[in-house]
Amino acid sequence: MAVGIKVDFLWFSIGTDDFFYSFFSTVCVNLENMKWGSRYPVIMKKLYSGKLYLPDMIQAKNELIFIKKELSNISPEKIVWDVENLGKKPPWGNNISEDIKNLADYFITSDGKNLIDVMNEALNEAMKEKVHIEVSSL
Repeated sequence: MAVGIKVDFLWFSIGTDDFFYSFFSTVCVNLENMKWGSRYPVIMKKLYSGKLYLPDMIQAKNELIFIKKELSNISPEKIVWDVENLGKKPPWGNNISEDIKNLADYFITSDGKNLIDVMNEALNEAMKEKVHIEVSSL
């Protein structure tokens, strides 16, 4: 199932729901010591739950900055596909692009863009338009 971020009438394509969940699983395991939302509550709890409202967007942007910075120091081998099944691997296994040097670069959307950058772009657009963000499936 295709997942994206909806900002008013704009659609920011992400990819499959498994791929999107993998990003959050990776953050939970590698940056939050397996405690979902303990360090990044707005991104991990509010955005992941499906809606992010205007008052939380500045904190979400700040959390994304720290997530990207921290993931850039972790090798791609530390990818987590599913926090509830740590043995589960991505469908492509270890067959990834040589351009992926760290986990900040690992998550590339179905449109070929960096997921963290897409999330940041959606936040910028929502703040500009003064509307909420919604994660939805097609």
